Amino acid sequence: MRIGILSYHFPPEPAFVPGSLAEQLAARGHDVRVLTGFPDYPGGHVYPGWRQRWRYETRSERLAVRRVPRWSGGDGAVRARVAGWLSFAASAATIGRGHLAGVDALYVHQLPAATFAAVGLLRLLGAVPTVLHVQDVQPELDAQGATPTPWAARVAAATRRLYRSVDVVAVAAPGMRDLVVAGGADPGRVRVVLNWTDERLFHPAEPTREARRLVRGDGRCVVMHAGTIGARHGLETAVRAAAPLRGTMDLVVVGSGPDEARVRGLAAELGTDNVRFVARRSPLEMSDLYAAADYQLVTLRDLPELSATVPGKLQAAFGCASPVLAAARGDTVEIVERARAGLSCPPEDWATLADRFWLAATIPPAARREMGRRGREAYLRDMSLRGGVDRVEQLLHEAVAARRSRPSVGQEPRTESRA
Repeated sequence: MRIGILSYHFPPEPAFVPGSLAEQLAARGHDVRVLTGFPDYPGGHVYPGWRQRWRYETRSERLAVRRVPRWSGGDGAVRARVAGWLSFAASAATIGRGHLAGVDALYVHQLPAATFAAVGLLRLLGAVPTVLHVQDVQPELDAQGATPTPWAARVAAATRRLYRSVDVVAVAAPGMRDLVVAGGADPGRVRVVLNWTDERLFHPAEPTREARRLVRGDGRCVVMHAGTIGARHGLETAVRAAAPLRGTMDLVVVGSGPDEARVRGLAAELGTDNVRFVARRSPLEMSDLYAAADYQLVTLRDLPELSATVPGKLQAAFGCASPVLAAARGDTVEIVERARAGLSCPPEDWATLADRFWLAATIPPAARREMGRRGREAYLRDMSLRGGVDRVEQLLHEAVAARRSRPSVGQEPRTESRA
């Protein structure tokens, strides 16, 4: 088929789901056309060596990637983020109609940032069969505990319109199904497609000497949190849980993010010498760092929408055969418990998490390795790159068949797509 992909982020940004999907579909013989922006995540500034311009396209034998300009604010404020989303929508509408003309099916990697662009493109492209892969149902435009902003309401309204416009809605976590149905999606068109991880980066490994130096302490059990330090993760709870366990375990936080200063400040205030921070590392080092730790910590705050979320660090940990300590509700904990790949507890409960930290430290290394092995098996069975691409490819064909069976008013059924 001729397949279009719309994604707000795309490699070299850490957007391995749309990136690897495009590569794999092209390798399977499809002609793939990607519409995306210039790379600026996570810092909010266009990467060094890149310059935003209207005419920028890269091509290989069956893969064409067209990048369009968008506002890159850099400060993470609501106004800057919305400006980026709206400018991407305008650029996508200007370029997308020509770049994606004639595609047999469209895949939309749907983050709130891509919502306005997707709505506008579908209006311009007409009755193109579309698979919407929902990654998130909650735009982070509201201050914690504040009244929802008008922009959050506008994104929600556009999202409802989008759910009703597409042929298939794929969700990245089982619990998202009820949320997208409540948001207006037809229950009969909703499918579950779990994300995969970048298997070139996240795989079982032996830790290097440098990884051990960064992660290991004085022989104590190491629980590592790798990734963004953000409002959704509630890492303050983990710091409080680690504080009374000096001499028993270390909490190692690898990465950065908007809440880093607050989390570091709490660690300093509590005098937690067993909580250590490691600056953001190259993705190429992550498998080694995972291997140097004993457990990977996956935390989510106790918010209703996050119970229907499976953060990418869970797939990364499973892919690396690392046992997981999950402090969350809903899908994340259910996956860990079903796989018997680690320990779990409710979110934002530092005393219970401290108990899990202590229990994790007492589990023998052989039992930890067995938990990691079971997580790796669960990844290969339910979340692998190959299986995910198979599923998306199947849904694209399903979308084409569904659109043929119900042509839009005033339109003739689409002609046979090119295989």
